[in-house]
Amino acid sequence: MSADQTLIDRVTGGAAPVAATANPNETVVLDHGTGAKLSRELVERISETLGDVYLGAMEDSALLELPTNRIAFTTDSFVVTPIIFGNGDIGKIAVCGTVNDLAVSGARPLYLTLSLIIETGMPMDELLTIIASVRDTACAAGVKIVAGDTKVVRKGDAGRLFINTAGVGVLERPPTSIQSVRPGQKILLSGYIGNHSIHLLSIREGLGFERNVLSDCAPLNHMIDAVLNGVPAGKIASLRDVTRGGLCAVLHEHARASECCIRFERNALPILPEAAMAADMLGIDVIHLANEGCLCLFVEPDAADDVLAILHRDPAGQYAAIIGEVGAATGAQVRLVEADGSEITIAELHGAELPRLC
Repeated sequence: MSADQTLIDRVTGGAAPVAATANPNETVVLDHGTGAKLSRELVERISETLGDVYLGAMEDSALLELPTNRIAFTTDSFVVTPIIFGNGDIGKIAVCGTVNDLAVSGARPLYLTLSLIIETGMPMDELLTIIASVRDTACAAGVKIVAGDTKVVRKGDAGRLFINTAGVGVLERPPTSIQSVRPGQKILLSGYIGNHSIHLLSIREGLGFERNVLSDCAPLNHMIDAVLNGVPAGKIASLRDVTRGGLCAVLHEHARASECCIRFERNALPILPEAAMAADMLGIDVIHLANEGCLCLFVEPDAADDVLAILHRDPAGQYAAIIGEVGAATGAQVRLVEADGSEITIAELHGAELPRLC
């Protein structure tokens, strides 16, 4: 079995996703948001589709059992165009994004909420397909949906579907922190960068790359757990999932926090050749592109090779690489060593290189 298939199986539970069923002509209507019979029926269909992943008691609050008195908590909102794409959808992104935000803090993700803002006219089978994806991704990550909400708005008010999530995780080890970054540490990436943005843009603009450049969207908590358990405490200074703003934004964030010069090498970056070709054609740099399944790690130099080996054992980390290091504390800056050996300072983007995708 290929590593790519193993990663797909992690998200689908090892089986093909169960397709949600609905009358193909059935759509969400404004009365689904009234709080009355149609609202109840919509929530029941959503919870039925979620199955055992949903632990809610249909009451105003979820009562949770936590094995520790120290928790991590996060919240996020998700918009994406298109809402369903080649190998994922907004539901998968929502679960992965929240799980990964908890995991990079060193926490073990346990519980999520799921709130939906749905436009009237959205096909019911499309909505239930996305909910089924939420279920499959939550199963792969080992988290439960414990509470949620639905709101229905008029057509044109919500881009068909917006999702908000909150997540709770437990801290069973010392947390990682950007404040622990210091000179000499190695910088690692867990996999290809740029694939998610190139995939979505190719679908939106009809560029033809989407079959060869798939989104990297994946829950990373199991891989992160393996890394944190596989090396001595304190060897991992900081973890970040490389999402909006791309690698450049993550490196600038760490440079500012540490007041250090961060250097990385163009030739060391893991980039899928087709993604590089698409980026060149569009005149953009992959270091600025969004990802949904890539991890940036700041690691003590004596543990970097061990961390790399652990990453390579996970399907999401098979293309992991050491890309640079934290330099001297001479003021916050990010420096890129180009393929020809020249070195340039990389500025933070003021806006965005591409139309917003998510």
